[in-house]
Amino acid sequence: MSAQRELQADEVNILSGHGINNINKVYWNLTTADLYEHAILNHEGKIAHRGPLVCTTGKHTGRSPNDKFIVDEPAAENVSWGDVNRPISEENFDKIDARLCEHMAGKPLFVSDVFCGVHPHHRIRVRIITETAWHSLFARNMFIHATPYQLEHFVPDFVIVHSPSFTANPESEGTKSGTFIIQHFGRRRVIIGGTEYAGEIKKSMFSTLNYLLPDAGVMPMHCSANIGKDGDTALFFGLSGTGKTTLSADPNRKLIGDDEHGWAPDGIFNFEGGCYAKVIRLSKSGEPEIWQTTRMFGTILENVVMSPETRRLDLDDASYTENTRASYPLASIPNALAGGVHPHPKNLIMLTCDAFGVMPPIARMTTEQALYHFLSGYTAKVAGTERGLGSEPQATFSTCFGAPFMVRQPSVYADLLRRYIQEHKTTCWLVNTGWTGGPYGQGSRMKLEYTRSLVDAALNGYLATVPTHPDPVFNLPVPDHVPGVPTPILNPRFTWKDKNAYDQKALELTKRFHKNFEQFEGETARAVAGQGPRLK
Repeated sequence: MSAQRELQADEVNILSGHGINNINKVYWNLTTADLYEHAILNHEGKIAHRGPLVCTTGKHTGRSPNDKFIVDEPAAENVSWGDVNRPISEENFDKIDARLCEHMAGKPLFVSDVFCGVHPHHRIRVRIITETAWHSLFARNMFIHATPYQLEHFVPDFVIVHSPSFTANPESEGTKSGTFIIQHFGRRRVIIGGTEYAGEIKKSMFSTLNYLLPDAGVMPMHCSANIGKDGDTALFFGLSGTGKTTLSADPNRKLIGDDEHGWAPDGIFNFEGGCYAKVIRLSKSGEPEIWQTTRMFGTILENVVMSPETRRLDLDDASYTENTRASYPLASIPNALAGGVHPHPKNLIMLTCDAFGVMPPIARMTTEQALYHFLSGYTAKVAGTERGLGSEPQATFSTCFGAPFMVRQPSVYADLLRRYIQEHKTTCWLVNTGWTGGPYGQGSRMKLEYTRSLVDAALNGYLATVPTHPDPVFNLPVPDHVPGVPTPILNPRFTWKDKNAYDQKALELTKRFHKNFEQFEGETARAVAGQGPRLK
């Protein structure tokens, strides 16, 4: 392979500067083809029909939020500590880091020098050091490539050291288990061990930007984004499984990105250079752009079942996990945009997957209502996205539609969002992609074709002139009719056979909203706090 060459002295010195000594081989900024060859030779994965690389991740088939820590040190003074942002001592970080570097010594290592963030003034340079070729390919897919000139002068702002085969000692090193994802803001270093789930790499950098960017007046967002032919940008907030990736991959609009973006004073920009899409039960007819990436060279498929004889995929098989994933470069989507800063959004859509079957499929929101639902972050976590979830969706409130990655106080992000929505007169919508006709187990999931019609009507301006009626529970204006959507669907209570059962579920969900929002009392204006569902 072309990547096999003599180890350069400067490479040894650089890695020594990152704490890793006794270097054997290091493969620096390899091409996709080179990384494929290493992954196959190292038995890290197999090539499927049409060329994607199929890898499995063992016991960790999703994120491990209970194993995520931030070092409690002066640079972390603005961290909002709690169940999401757990502190770990610098002493324990040093113990784990020293053993991790010793573990990496003598191993063949793969290094990727990349950017996180397209915006030239708000991106960070990241060096990712891992012991596996396929995780290095993941970094190449998901982050932004540096030019040859930039690589010659590359000095990282952050370093990630990643070793799936290394585990911590919980009894003596302060972790919950052998798995760990630890962020040290002062040393600009992230260490990850005990998990092969590649999503931990990208999410660690999302958390980093969530901490750094507000100081520059940039709103970091867990959202996808696309843009219409008239230059109208749309944002799609939502947790995994709510439809961010699916709805933003619209053949009639250009894709900006599918998961993480910044809203800066001069516009919207992607944090990433790739997409990380859920592919369980992916449909060629319903999601043709994403489906096609599962037949491409360069795509990594995580925990997707493949026939050992024919090497053909079975996207419907959840034997490993519901959280099957495809990692692919943004350029794999035919109508994707390559980088750049894009116009301020005309529309902002908050996606929720309501397992209670109570919320309307679409409603327009005022700024105050949008802030209420942004802080609430209500949805149902879909099985497999995080370790420990069962087979059924779990109703949850994830602040800012991304609580696991929001490092500062929620009010920091809410204030930025309010400022930008008002300044640019962005229209806000709430869209329910969850259940209708009853709760999970009784009703049915909202049809994708209906949701697409609802979103299209919002983005193309059709809903601006349609008469509305107030939703009886959430007091949000719901359109009386939408092309391509049966009218009863727009009124959740009408879709239930047992109206009393609907009322009981609505009351139960209302109580949950009110209970959850108690944590924001004193931090938000009364006008925002009063925008929740009505407690009858």
